[in-house]
Amino acid sequence: MVSEADFHPRHHTQKMQARLQETMDHLRQDIDKVDEPQLKAMFETAAEVLGGLKKAFSDYEQKNESAWR
Repeated sequence: MVSEADFHPRHHTQKMQARLQETMDHLRQDIDKVDEPQLKAMFETAAEVLGGLKKAFSDYEQKNESAWR
């Protein structure tokens, strides 16, 4: 069943930001669990990229960028 919240963009952007943050946290935790420097760098790079995407969702919510106005 579809709730009324499902029709509001903020509901979706908030959920995506939470999932992105969870993945970022997981990647950063795993940096300490691997020995290979290249994989550590890949995990950190991936977390940074997801952080940029999370910021884009936040900017959309707040209409911070001209593209979202």
